[in-house]
Amino acid sequence: MKDDQENTASPETLTPKKPSGLLDPVTGSIRLFRRWWRMVVRADVNQQAVIDKVREDSGFTPHFAFMTSMSAGIAILGLLLSSPAVVIGAMLLSPLMGPIMGAGFALAVGDSAWLKESGKAIILGSIISILFAGLVVTMSPLQTVTAEIAARTRPNLFDLLVALFSALAGAYAMIRGRMGTIVGVAIATALMPPLAVVGFGLATFNWAVFGGSLLLFFTNLMTIALTATAMAWLYGFRSYLSERQSQFQIAAMVIVFIALAIPLGLSLRQIAWEANVSRSANGYIKDQFGKRASVSQIEIDFDADPITVNATVFTPTIIAGAAEQSSRVLSRSLGRSIIVNVDQFKVETGEDAQSAELAAAKTQAQAREAEIQLTRLRENLALIAGVPVDDVTLDSNKRRAVVVAKPLPGATLASYHALEQRVASGAKDWSIRLQPPAIALPGVKIANGSVDPVSSKNLDLIIWASERIDLPLGMSGSAADRAVAREALMARNIAVAEEFDRGISGAGTSFRWLAPSESSDLEQ
Repeated sequence: MKDDQENTASPETLTPKKPSGLLDPVTGSIRLFRRWWRMVVRADVNQQAVIDKVREDSGFTPHFAFMTSMSAGIAILGLLLSSPAVVIGAMLLSPLMGPIMGAGFALAVGDSAWLKESGKAIILGSIISILFAGLVVTMSPLQTVTAEIAARTRPNLFDLLVALFSALAGAYAMIRGRMGTIVGVAIATALMPPLAVVGFGLATFNWAVFGGSLLLFFTNLMTIALTATAMAWLYGFRSYLSERQSQFQIAAMVIVFIALAIPLGLSLRQIAWEANVSRSANGYIKDQFGKRASVSQIEIDFDADPITVNATVFTPTIIAGAAEQSSRVLSRSLGRSIIVNVDQFKVETGEDAQSAELAAAKTQAQAREAEIQLTRLRENLALIAGVPVDDVTLDSNKRRAVVVAKPLPGATLASYHALEQRVASGAKDWSIRLQPPAIALPGVKIANGSVDPVSSKNLDLIIWASERIDLPLGMSGSAADRAVAREALMARNIAVAEEFDRGISGAGTSFRWLAPSESSDLEQ
């Protein structure tokens, strides 16, 4: 009877229930979510099709090399012109996402051959992009650091987040079969412009630009590749790695992300601090002068020691010692030594302050435009003369530009004259003087006691060159022909050191440059 009672006892009386813990609902929810993710989300992913697609786009091919170089060329032109639209056009062509995604998936599945193939494409594509962008910069007359270029030389934590979000979107679209141009642009945003800026820094020997943009590219590259790896793991792609190797990869990824995040976080902190200094300086200076005053401009030099703040204020009342007071307050509040220079301009009312500020802004804009025109003029003259930019002499007061040209293969005197005219046509109100090398001078024909109309251009070229080259002029021909040519030259104040009689009357005259000693011997 007792045995029957024991056999009929319920399982609950045989196995006592474990007391429920506080975290049981959480762990149960996690188990349910993981089951749902495995059975619903992962189930409809064709892993082999995704791997085949990613592998197809991750190798180095002639098409990849051509599209990479074209993308780099367009990107550097957009950066030099400060044109975001052109830079976006370069991103549309960039094929760099393929091998970087390939490297990420190869890491996830543990395929070393695939990883080497993708790494080769990344390295060669990067080298091609840098060299082609550098070549474009070398051939370009514009080699100044624009705002678009400067924005990619100081990476911070936000740049890492841009690369992270782009990689998440790219990997998700790749895995779910929703790949498109827009996702490729998101990836290229973080890759191609920094590579083009690396080429700019290399071509201009600007190592600050080179180093900053290279760090940005490396940061974005590693972030995108490792994020793709993490997404592949999340979607359960089959791996050839052991559990220990997988754990090692995860640890390495965490270390890399931390190593990248620390310096980028410090850079972001510095940028935030500089923004705070700018905001504090502007706010305090404005409060010091009151509501009727207007702070027109504030420029801060953070590289100076101490930090220097230059401000322009339009105010109804001139305040003595305003710069010293601002220096003391800002230095105390920000904990750094700061020197403030304040230029005060007296106006009557607040409206006058606004008008004066607008006038000052207009004057400043005109000054910037004039500076840009001077830079372009200097660069154009240097380009056509074949000399460094520093060899061009500009006199802004007299609006005069002078440059001594180097001998160009196959160039005649007419070629140099045409080059000077081309620059002069784009520089109104400027006197452009391109000094040609002392090359061969054309001859001048004489007909019926006057200069032949066909040779009048040659005579103009001789006069033009004589006005620019400080060498005496020698002339040969018959006495009658020389007399006609001499009279035409003297009318333009061009002196001639004659040589002995050569040729017959009507045959024309020939000219050549004389060395100064040769001219002295003739005069004696």
